[in-house]
Parts: sequence; structure tokens; C-alpha cells
Amino acid sequence: QVRLVESGGGSVQTGGSLRLSCAASGDPISRYAMGWFRQAPGKEREFIAAISWTDNSTFYADSAKGRFTISRDNAKNTVYLQMNSLKPEDTAVYYCARNIEGHFGSWGQGTQVTVSA
Repeated sequence: QVRLVESGGGSVQTGGSLRLSCAASGDPISRYAMGWFRQAPGKEREFIAAISWTDNSTFYADSAKGRFTISRDNAKNTVYLQMNSLKPEDTAVYYCARNIEGHFGSWGQGTQVTVSA
């Protein structure tokens, strides 16, 4: 059973950057696609980015394209989300998840990102 722990959130001003980390324990992530999601107050959780386990192909929501970069370090069992040019609408709790047979799960506890105008 994998355990995912997100970190790296915080408070930044518009235009700032943050790098989120998702550390996995209990099971290697090397054979799984991994993803980042976020949930803002009063809204449903939404997909942000994913990275494959085969060739490290990446996929992004339109809201993340050009600003966010997902990456992975299998040796460290960690997935990252580099976020640049942050906007107030990026304020949310960010979660990472593991993809098994097309479904994301094993959610972490999340890390809060707050972007002020």
C-alpha cells in the first residue's frame, strides 16, 4: 500500500513560483503514472497534470499549460509540480495521486497553495 505525502505549498503573490513535492512510501512509483490535482473551496477536485511511467510523457489541464511542469524522480520515489506565474485562481489544496488501471487514487493529505493579488 502506497502512502503519498505532499509538501511545498505556501503563500505567494501573483506571479510567484512554488515547487510542490509528493513523496511516496510503501511502494515504488516507478511503474505507475502519477498525477496532480487541486481543490478550491466550494469547488470539485480538478485534474492539473499527469506523467506517464513508460516514457515520462506529460499531460496538462489547459489552466496549467505553459505555467506548470510535472516531473518525477523514481530514485527518490518523488513526483514534483513546478508552478510558475501563479495567479489568485490557482489558490487551492493540491493533491498527488497514483494511477492504477486508469483510475487515480491513494490520495495524500494535500498541501495548501495561496496566491494573493
